[in-house]
Amino acid sequence: MPVRTHEKIDQSLCGTPILVEEGRSEVRLESSERMAADASGLVHGGFVFGLADYAAMLAVNHPNVVLGGAEVRFLKPTRAGAALLARAEDQTPDGKKHLVKVEVFCEDALVFTGTFTCFVPERHVLAGA
Repeated sequence: MPVRTHEKIDQSLCGTPILVEEGRSEVRLESSERMAADASGLVHGGFVFGLADYAAMLAVNHPNVVLGGAEVRFLKPTRAGAALLARAEDQTPDGKKHLVKVEVFCEDALVFTGTFTCFVPERHVLAGA
């Protein structure tokens, strides 16, 4: 299925789509040293969140989709250089409000989970701004 949203996103920071289907997606991110928050190589949580957010947007896959809120949990730390995989599934695929469940894995370990509340307005949020 073609990607219909977030077409200008920097995939080196938010991940590369490896699966986009009706109501679900998988996105892979190769974390890098520039994502490290400290000398130990701890990946800043914002990059993990960004990966999960992008996967949620792709699960909805509408040109106007935006994030309204998220309830998330960081379960384990991630080290720079690790490959991350986000899996997203739209739990409510009809209408303007979508609840998308996202899990992020590092190898076989679940490192992040969340429910993203996404909205699909009739027009782009910046239309006419």
